[in-house]
This record gives sequence, structure tokens and C-alpha cells, in this order.
Amino acid sequence: QVRIVESGGGLVQAGGSLTLSCEVERSKYIFPTIAWYRQAPGTERELVAGIHGSARKYAESVKGRFTISRDSGKNILRLQMNSLKSEDTAVYLCKVAIGPNDVWGQGIQVTVST
Repeated sequence: QVRIVESGGGLVQAGGSLTLSCEVERSKYIFPTIAWYRQAPGTERELVAGIHGSARKYAESVKGRFTISRDSGKNILRLQMNSLKSEDTAVYLCKVAIGPNDVWGQGIQVTVST
């Protein structure tokens, strides 16, 4: 069974940058649909950025600041986050679509201090 491993979170000052990584382990199949979501306390989980094949999708709130990419031919997804704001503080979760099912990582905390 696949396993999702997230890394790269932490504490950063407003205006700073972080890069999150998500690796889908235990599978040689390259999943076409993979994405980052986030959830702040008291809010619903929201899509931050995702990849479906060659297409990219971003939340309006992160356009121009975040860039999603995947390592060529690998199930490794990266989220480069620049110009971070306090409202970006949340738990970030990686999700991969496997057939009709969604498999989630455990999440990683990103905290932006002012």
C-alpha cells in the first residue's frame, strides 16, 4: 500500500520562503493527480495547488507566490512558497488520487510569524 511522506514545514517569518515536499512511496506507478491542501484551525480544508497531468491549479490566494512542481518521472511533489503571510499558517496535507480513492498524508505544520 502506498505511503505519503511530507516534509519541509516549520516556522518562518512573514515574507520568507519554504519548500514543502511530498513523496508517494511504495509505488512505481506515476499518479497523474496529486495536490497540496491546507487547513487552519476552525476552517475547512482547502486546495492550495494541484497537478493533474500537465495542468496546474492554484488557489487565488496563493497565485504568484506559490509554485507547484513534480520531479520528472517521480511521485515527488514540491510546493515552493514565497512571500509567506500569516494567513498561510496551517497544516498542509498532500493528497494523491488513486483510482476512485484519495490517499492523504498526515500533514505538516507551516507557521508564519509576523
